[in-house]
Amino acid sequence: RKDFLHKTTTQLIHENQVVVLEDLAVKNMLGNRKLARAISEQGWGTARTMCEAKANMVNDREVRIISRWEPTSQICSDCGFRWGKVALSVRSILCVSCGTEHDRDGNAAKNIEKSGLGLTQDSKWTKNGRKTRMSGNPTALSSQPYSEQLGLFA
Repeated sequence: RKDFLHKTTTQLIHENQVVVLEDLAVKNMLGNRKLARAISEQGWGTARTMCEAKANMVNDREVRIISRWEPTSQICSDCGFRWGKVALSVRSILCVSCGTEHDRDGNAAKNIEKSGLGLTQDSKWTKNGRKTRMSGNPTALSSQPYSEQLGLFA
């Protein structure tokens, strides 16, 4: 597992200038007996530590950790509509505002990325234990779709 984490975190840091992670309450999550084994086997805390250490070794790399209270799985990554809490058993969500169907984890990942890059209203992220407030209006940044702004699908 450690070898896999080393290789994966090295690749993440070398291929990206900014890596955005969510501050997960892993200890609290281990209290859920159904998820405890799966969570403890993943090494999330170790992966975060490795990413931060490797980013410090490379000059122009940064790891941003967004707040665990950011509602990443409660907001449509396309239109920003907030649908609220959804049970963990629900894996696919249909946005009632824009009609887009989202995979729960994929939608949360897009929202984590947007928040870490400051593309959401009042994005919050921490770095080295400090909380920083960033704000931005994605529509004011560019008229291009978000995926084109990031150079995806180009």
